[in-house]
Amino acid sequence: MTDVNTLGEFGLIDHLTQQFPIVQPSTKTGVGDDAAVIDNNGFWTVVSTDMLVEGIHFDLAYTPLRHLGYKAVVVNLSDIYAMNAQPRQITVSVAISSKYTVEAMEELYAGIRTACEVYGVDLVGGDTTSSPKGMTISVTAIGQGEKDRLSYRNGARVGDLICITGNLGAAYLGLQLLEREKRIWLEHPDVQPNLEEQQYIVGRHLKPEARRDIIEEFRKADLRPTSMIDISDGLASEIFHICKQSGVGALIEESGVPIHPDAQMMALQFKLDPITCALNGGEDYELLFTIDPKDTDKVRFLPDIYIAGEILEADEGIKLNSKGGKLHELKAQGWKHF
Repeated sequence: MTDVNTLGEFGLIDHLTQQFPIVQPSTKTGVGDDAAVIDNNGFWTVVSTDMLVEGIHFDLAYTPLRHLGYKAVVVNLSDIYAMNAQPRQITVSVAISSKYTVEAMEELYAGIRTACEVYGVDLVGGDTTSSPKGMTISVTAIGQGEKDRLSYRNGARVGDLICITGNLGAAYLGLQLLEREKRIWLEHPDVQPNLEEQQYIVGRHLKPEARRDIIEEFRKADLRPTSMIDISDGLASEIFHICKQSGVGALIEESGVPIHPDAQMMALQFKLDPITCALNGGEDYELLFTIDPKDTDKVRFLPDIYIAGEILEADEGIKLNSKGGKLHELKAQGWKHF
């Protein structure tokens, strides 16, 4: 028998789905991108599913159920926006153990409802069932996009500029802070958590936001990224996905990777390199995308977007140019499920 660890998450997905050919003419993109794409009479339907498992993706020792419900929706909507499309509906399926009360589930769904209201999506179905242990949440997001405006992972071309929205690493450092305070609390229950001055990084972990605003800015500027992906597993992992799908290499400039000052300070407190946290931390749900150089002026004045590198020939590899001027081979060291 083969241990799943020998393949890893994406190797396992590739292995399990390689013998599933596309047979329906309406199916335009299946496994391998941020969302499936289905031709739906002019508008193309995009579908994405994510699962959150207690003890793996969230810890209820410091995650309020209302925040968890909100986050479970947002992480799926982020995949739809990463296709340059608009989410329209969601389905939610939940498996719970007997420890959960009706009131607890009401809190979870209050967060789900808030996310639906904020992002203007409908809850149109789902399922609930029992679980022998803990909670598992599965959300499917359904969206629509115009055929000529959708962005995929495989569209990056040599010479394209690499862009990043927002800032990276804060969610990871928020998680590290929460884990530290949890350990202190378990050893000393009378000690109150020290989180008051770290609301930004804690919020980035517990209540992320999808970048709907950036997609709206793209439309106003008549800009279509040549490739795009959301940053859920870390910048390094995501640039590897784009490069693999597009058959290219990449150069990331350390000076171009945006990091929030609060994340900078917390990284130093943990004796971590801030750029390492930004490259490998994950759960930022920002957008990583590439643009044709002729669109540089369209991006230059858009809010909260940073030009962070360039797409290279595949044989040049995937590298980081440090602030000291040294080139380092990048490795995808983000979140691994297996």
